[in-house]
Amino acid sequence: MEASCFVTAKSFCKPLDVVSPARAAALVSGSLRQPTSSSSSPVPRCSLRSSSPPGEERGPAALDSDWRSFRAKLVAGERTTAAAATAAPFDPILGVAESPLGDRWAHPLHEPERGCLLVATERLDGVHIFERTVVLILSTGPVGPTGIILNRPSLMSIKETRSVALDHAGVFSDRPLFFGGPLEEGLFLVSGPKEGRSSGVFEEVMEGLYFGTKESVGCAAEMVKRDAVAAGDFRFFDGRCGWEGQQLREEIRAGYWAAVACSPSVVLAMDSARHWEEIVGLVWGRKVR
Repeated sequence: MEASCFVTAKSFCKPLDVVSPARAAALVSGSLRQPTSSSSSPVPRCSLRSSSPPGEERGPAALDSDWRSFRAKLVAGERTTAAAATAAPFDPILGVAESPLGDRWAHPLHEPERGCLLVATERLDGVHIFERTVVLILSTGPVGPTGIILNRPSLMSIKETRSVALDHAGVFSDRPLFFGGPLEEGLFLVSGPKEGRSSGVFEEVMEGLYFGTKESVGCAAEMVKRDAVAAGDFRFFDGRCGWEGQQLREEIRAGYWAAVACSPSVVLAMDSARHWEEIVGLVWGRKVR
């Protein structure tokens, strides 16, 4: 059995009205379903792969290029409507102003999904590994969800840790290494332009954000040498988190985690030292020390 986040009561998170999966699916005729990844086949060169299989329908034009943004607009719209119906003062934290959504947003989810964040609640205070952590879910396969902790820097570079698995010909030797979780694994995140979404060896987590394993570090180094992406666009992690079957859903129901959908800019631009506090403030409007 995999070691994972065992954790068990009420979350600090203030409940918010969110668009249920069924309602969102009905509003867009089922086009908001999570795309499934097709199995990869050997490719002649390294590039980035979208989470949508080749030829898969991306939904109506209103979805633009990212269904998560469309769903966020639905959530914002329902909050705005609810605020207007009760004649309550509009809260910019709990809703979105009548202007466009913008590129920095986050809202609660009923269920975890690929590309969402898990925000540790007060129930994990005192659990050293997971206290005030923010976990990015990379996949939700039949074996169970897998993710990485975003806000646990090791304060050491790859060179200082002598991690051969996460470097290739010294290309990434000066990159800082983050603690990704208690399960042994070497992973990295990389941001990439939309043009890079041809079939490749990296998996798309959300719009413009991809992950790879230690097996694909050589390919990542090749991309840097070809100037397809900068070495500074990579973030490396030692370890990962994993849950078996319905374990994560049970931990969420027990109040250990809050599942949150967010825009890529929230993941890419957050200060790792204050990541948890910034997410809590963005979603629930709560300032914490």
